[in-house]
Amino acid sequence: SARLQGDAAAFTAALRTLVNNPQFSDVMFVVGREQQKVFAHRCVLACRCQVFRGMLGQVPVGSQDSSTSVPPQGPFILGNVQPEVFLAVIEFLYTNSVTLNSHIALEVLTSSVEYGLQDLCKLCVKFIKDTLSVEQVCEALQAAVTYGQADLQQHCLAFIEGCTAAVVRTQGFRELSDVVLARVLRSDRLAVDELDLVQAVREWAHVSSAVLERPVPEVAALPVRELRLALLAPSELVTLESYNQQDLLIPVENIAAAWRAHALRKGSGVPSRLCRPRRGTRPRDHHRHLEPHAK
Repeated sequence: SARLQGDAAAFTAALRTLVNNPQFSDVMFVVGREQQKVFAHRCVLACRCQVFRGMLGQVPVGSQDSSTSVPPQGPFILGNVQPEVFLAVIEFLYTNSVTLNSHIALEVLTSSVEYGLQDLCKLCVKFIKDTLSVEQVCEALQAAVTYGQADLQQHCLAFIEGCTAAVVRTQGFRELSDVVLARVLRSDRLAVDELDLVQAVREWAHVSSAVLERPVPEVAALPVRELRLALLAPSELVTLESYNQQDLLIPVENIAAAWRAHALRKGSGVPSRLCRPRRGTRPRDHHRHLEPHAK
């Protein structure tokens, strides 16, 4: 015997005609705030996705004979997903391909994780990497960390390192979680001066404080540990202290350690990683005293 294969493209095209097609459909979803109706075929969803198999195979409450009871046809209400995103998932289930754009790619990635669709997840990650922009990179990094996509994390971090000064001015940067922001700040390759980075973290902290309704020092505790205050000149530290009196962003002991590095002409008491200039750090005269400590 032999297995012979016909035209795969024709087969996919035929299945594509069934996407959101009410003809012969036996299940319906009501999706998003728009309450858009999406039609599907139970057998396709069930054989392609374990989550849908569980959802569509549920026996109605009160049924006595599960072997003869027909699961409900819906409608199934999915209010927390955009119709365009859900239709992208449906398209993938029917055709093993997906139509993406930069507006929905991250949400489709989210859905692919929720529905356990690893192949769709890989397609989303590839698209996001290929179309990454300054405006979207922080949101992509946050999603990559949330869903454990290590390759996407590394790609986003490298992108941020290449254009840090522009990235820190975006809304996405201000919406990073404290954990993800701290991870960014650990990089030696950020292309921005430390003084500008401190100001960016201050703006981020005020936004986070307002959103989370928590004090600035509390929301910023983790990222602030990664600021390299010893790299700042004395005049810059004075300015930093004046701002700090207003919002208490930086613990007093951190600023004191930076002053001590100036006084002792070495990075004594400051972790070596916090004495290393970043790629975008503007040179200051005292940096030569920190270099031996960093080696």
